[in-house]
Amino acid sequence: MKAAVSRIPTGISGFDSLVQGGFKKNSINLVAGGAGSGKTIFAIQFLVQGALQKNEPGVYITFEEKKEKLYEDMLDFGWDLEKLEKEGKFIFLEYTPEQVKKVLIEGGGTIEAVIAKTKAKRLVIDSITSFALLYQEELSKKEASLALFDLITDWGCTAVLTSEDDDHKGSFIAAALEFEVDSIILLYYVKQKGARVRAMEILKMRGTKHPGKTFAFNITDKGVVIDTKKQVIF
Repeated sequence: MKAAVSRIPTGISGFDSLVQGGFKKNSINLVAGGAGSGKTIFAIQFLVQGALQKNEPGVYITFEEKKEKLYEDMLDFGWDLEKLEKEGKFIFLEYTPEQVKKVLIEGGGTIEAVIAKTKAKRLVIDSITSFALLYQEELSKKEASLALFDLITDWGCTAVLTSEDDDHKGSFIAAALEFEVDSIILLYYVKQKGARVRAMEILKMRGTKHPGKTFAFNITDKGVVIDTKKQVIF
């Protein structure tokens, strides 16, 4: 008899019902989209809901976001990251891509120590694009991606990686990411008839039944809300 798959609820309104209850435990999930599509909000919401609803500490690794501005911006959704940080439920780490490259060489380093100390269960890297740009050759990029994924698996975290995509076709995804991540979620923010429209598509999710449709979503004062009854056709 096949064992039941353990799921990690994202807490993102409307999303979990589309993917059998959430991400697979200890999976690596890629959330991709262009500027303004909501990638960072999606990722932070995943960490915040884990902290608030499941008492699961989360680690946020960023190459681009500044702590004070991020904390201020997230208050718009009622998410007090400073309070969660003081409670040991939200850990903010600002790294350069080069520092993450060093982490791979060291086999975990500081990040591993932080995860072990806080017993973090959720991890976000925002965004993986900057890291991937360090490697010019596809083979090097693939090897680095595999090494990073192996570390995340060893850390015992369910991870969300964000990635920049400006062509709205998913072609931004390097082969290494496309074949190694457990799921790919595309966030669209495109102009239709003079107005911007937000939409979400689950391109793939291993071991999970999910609809092959593109759904509308909104960024509300409570974060990302997927409208599972409204499909978007481009």
